[in-house]
Amino acid sequence: MANGAEVLYVLAAVIGLSLATWFLTPKGDNQTVWRSSVILTLAMCYIMWALTYLSQLHPLIQPMRSDLRPEFAEGYSEYYGTE
Repeated sequence: MANGAEVLYVLAAVIGLSLATWFLTPKGDNQTVWRSSVILTLAMCYIMWALTYLSQLHPLIQPMRSDLRPEFAEGYSEYYGTE
């Protein structure tokens, strides 16, 4: 797909897992701790995954090649503005 729709699909899965966690946590003194821990873990893992995925999908800088032979690299630094 590679158009960003995966981010929304995974978000829907994380919301579903969070809702399941909310209703399926064991009853007891630590129910709030269990809910908070699992839901926050799911949310933070989703945010880290989404940032990594989107940064690879739309990079801010262009990758630079370092394996060019000198005869092909002559105009490379002037074209891309590097040394």
